[in-house]
Amino acid sequence: MNLNYRKARRDFLSGLSKSSLWWALSYQDIKQRYRRSIIGPFWITISTGIFVAAMGPLYGALLGQDTSSYVQYLAVSFILWIFISSTINESCTAFIGAEGMIKQIALPASIHIFRLLSKNMLMLAHNAVVIAVVLLIYPPLSFTTFWLLPLGLLLLFINLFWTSLLLALISTRFRDFPQIVASVMQILFFLSPILWTPEMLGPRNHFIADYNPIYHFIEIVRSPLLGAPANLLNWLVSTLLMLTGCTLTFIIFSRFRSRIAYWL
Repeated sequence: MNLNYRKARRDFLSGLSKSSLWWALSYQDIKQRYRRSIIGPFWITISTGIFVAAMGPLYGALLGQDTSSYVQYLAVSFILWIFISSTINESCTAFIGAEGMIKQIALPASIHIFRLLSKNMLMLAHNAVVIAVVLLIYPPLSFTTFWLLPLGLLLLFINLFWTSLLLALISTRFRDFPQIVASVMQILFFLSPILWTPEMLGPRNHFIADYNPIYHFIEIVRSPLLGAPANLLNWLVSTLLMLTGCTLTFIIFSRFRSRIAYWL
């Protein structure tokens, strides 16, 4: 095996083994962000709950949807979107924001991606309270596919990991890239089935959702939560993206890992 590949593999395994460190760092990031706040990160939970409570019935009526099913759909979709978009946007500065630590402490580069992902996972856990409340008020009609939820979350986390690592590398080298990513994510919010459902597109325009990876990432978690039948296409696309993305990112990471400190 190529020396760079061995070092990259060692970096990843070493970073993965230091889970207590990146969980502690991510927890510290959240504490620092909400320092002197009484409620802390639950402000995000409150604002998300208000958004769902206000916009769910309104958009359901505007789009001609049943209120109970649409509020379920919006709550899960919007909270998953917050998790995905926050992770992707913040990944662009994962290495840049940790410049001092990277230059002074010999730590695996991957630990900063684990730190980022774990921080947003903690925020997702806070927002999951909103999903739990909504599903208690408007319970799903079926729980037959609920067992797929852990697998869907795992696929989503892995895809976000390689995406974050790749974007962090590119953004460290090209400092204009974070602005490009932020602009693209704003457009993807409207192009992704969050406020609208794929069925609204009709058969002729369904490709808008099918060619959107965000749709597949959200759907493999959303469907089990809402008791919807599993769509094989969502799982196949998410798995294919995971395998392709992990392979490509590993090759790029092994090639440029040693240049991160130099680019900073």
